[in-house]
Amino acid sequence: MNLESPKVTLEKSAEEIFNALTDVKNFEKLMPDNIAKFEVLGDDIFVFGLKGMPEIKLKMKDKTAFSKVMLGAASDKLPFNLTADITSLSPTSSEVQLHFEGEFNAMMAMMIKGPISKFIETLVQNMHKL
Repeated sequence: MNLESPKVTLEKSAEEIFNALTDVKNFEKLMPDNIAKFEVLGDDIFVFGLKGMPEIKLKMKDKTAFSKVMLGAASDKLPFNLTADITSLSPTSSEVQLHFEGEFNAMMAMMIKGPISKFIETLVQNMHKL
């Protein structure tokens, strides 16, 4: 299952966005209002939970300076990646889009597609808080 968020334009350089996203504690600022738990477990890993949903542990998997930050599920039970693609528009502005990729059976994909789409849309809408 592959999902994309809308693109958002931010009045920050690609370097600023990249540096903010590679510091996992900043993801708390991006979370939706219905967050029930957010805990940093290390320099590259955190766990979060939304009300009524199971907790998810995310780990930094890959990063390409100033253009890409990839987080992945720390558990093999629900294997997925969440990638932020950062495009520099000018020295003081950039564009960010989130991509969600996961391998789920058809039933699971059908159940989680709506909530995951809404979740990544909320994350990208909150990027201005970084």
